[in-house]
Amino acid sequence: MTMNLITGKAGAPHITSSDQGAMQAGLVGNGNYLLQGSDGKFPAVTMQSANKALIPVLNLVIEGRYARVTAAETVTIESGVTGRNRNDLICVKYTRDSNNIETIALAVLKGTATSGTAADPTVPSGSILNNSGTVWIPIARIPISGITAGTPVMLVKQLPPMSQLWDSVTQTLITCQYGKVTGVKAGNVVQILVEWKSAATASWDTGNFGVLPAGWRPLITTRWAYSGRDGSSQRDFTILPDGKFTYRNLGGSQNGEGFVTSASYITA
Repeated sequence: MTMNLITGKAGAPHITSSDQGAMQAGLVGNGNYLLQGSDGKFPAVTMQSANKALIPVLNLVIEGRYARVTAAETVTIESGVTGRNRNDLICVKYTRDSNNIETIALAVLKGTATSGTAADPTVPSGSILNNSGTVWIPIARIPISGITAGTPVMLVKQLPPMSQLWDSVTQTLITCQYGKVTGVKAGNVVQILVEWKSAATASWDTGNFGVLPAGWRPLITTRWAYSGRDGSSQRDFTILPDGKFTYRNLGGSQNGEGFVTSASYITA
């Protein structure tokens, strides 16, 4: 039988690491990714001394396998040579034995010293998803100039949490018979787009868009002006920190046709 109900009850153990890894790789991608830490930041490798690289507590998804460094760990880097340059790679070394027992460990791939520009060492080929027995996954480069180890360079891609990915998707914030307000957000920066079908016509009349939802409200009162091409659409827009979103006509003769405007601001 080639089709299996992986998360169905089968009456016997039947879910393998390959099953779970294939699903996770399908969800997040086939590559290698660094996950955000509990403090909301992406951890990085640092040099503890000239020969010791410190790998902090971190979470990785490597070709669908979830791996953790649960306590900070050091790996040893060979000393450099005066007048020579070298790049070493700190890697996760994955192994699968003949009984399909899988293990991982931190390891170093040593580069070749040169008097010129250093190159990264060749990473042995292999793929967890293709059932290779050994796979090397570089997570950081250690540039070594002479006897001095430089600042580690993180090589593994950062994978933001789904909450941030959701923020980056255009969302409808206000909608009614007169139009809608949509927005996108990256961190605490918001951009909104107002698409309104009609407007108040009295010289100093006001209009009410509604209230922006929590998380989309400005840190301080936000205002901007709008001027239509016809010279008869002069308006002032205001968003208060409590999310109330209004406009006011700025005198003169105003038309009642629709309008489009946008704004960017910092959220609370």
